[in-house]
Amino acid sequence: MTGTLRAAIVGFGHGGAVFHAPLLASIPDYTIAAIVTANSERIERAARDYPTASIVPDADELWKRAADLDLVVIATPNRSHVPLAIAALDAGLAVVVDKPLAANAADARRLIAEARRRNRLLTVFHNRRWDGDFLTVRRLLREGTLGSVWRFESRFERWRPVPHNGWRESGDSADAGGLLFDLGSHLIDQALVLFGPVDDIYAEIDRRRDGVVVDDDVFVALRHASGVRSHLWMSVTAAQPGPRMRLVGSRGAYTKYGMDVQEDALRAGARPGHPGFGDDAPERYGTLGAGDALDPVATERGAYQAFYAALVRSLRDGAPPPVDPEDAVNVLEIIDSIHAR
Repeated sequence: MTGTLRAAIVGFGHGGAVFHAPLLASIPDYTIAAIVTANSERIERAARDYPTASIVPDADELWKRAADLDLVVIATPNRSHVPLAIAALDAGLAVVVDKPLAANAADARRLIAEARRRNRLLTVFHNRRWDGDFLTVRRLLREGTLGSVWRFESRFERWRPVPHNGWRESGDSADAGGLLFDLGSHLIDQALVLFGPVDDIYAEIDRRRDGVVVDDDVFVALRHASGVRSHLWMSVTAAQPGPRMRLVGSRGAYTKYGMDVQEDALRAGARPGHPGFGDDAPERYGTLGAGDALDPVATERGAYQAFYAALVRSLRDGAPPPVDPEDAVNVLEIIDSIHAR
């Protein structure tokens, strides 16, 4: 593909409006050519923020315009990921699917097979690979600062004691609701990227809030074939959150509190390229060391836009996709295994 890459975004809720559209717009190689939404408030927002994009009410209308597009981003509720992605592939387009790729590993494999059969690019938006804290951990591992790593602790903990109605709270398995699919997809993916395949899984899945029918408080323990153990927490019932990350090794530990700053910045209207975007405040830096000998470690700059920058190379030069969809299958296999227990 040459020239500006013409992208369409299917769905303009939180994922489409807060993440995908601003990130695509921050990279000159893309133009947002179309946005699919039928919601009147979202139509107004899309027209205001992206006045050159065509706003269409449904995906069927989009496929009629496939000749004018290069890329489709699927940012819709989880149950629609696979059928919409297959329709996009049928239309001859490259596809980005927000995580999770599917509601189970079998459907994800089927989608990957369809992409291969049509020789079309398929990738998954696991944006948390570009969190500043995660990039910092990857650097520490490359440098060998911690020695032999024994345990990785990682948390996405929030305090939302009142349930929100919506598909994420649905008990229908086709909706892929609950925290394990939502936050767990990120945490498991990060652990697999850092430490590789697992050979043992333990999980505690709970429903803490009155009336909920999906998991809202989850702990997952993974034993990696490399010998590292990952302990992962995801919760919306944590009145006081624990460390975002703690990495324990033979020569020291790294501990980091606080979430990556990019989501809040995007919500507030900041964009990649703005001064300070992705930068952690010094008072939020993690600490490295052992015992009382602790030193602050500057957090790497977060860079969600790197996903779409890498995708340019994939589309134009045939480079590997920024996230191999097989990685998403590995995540879903673990989730499937936990749900089957």
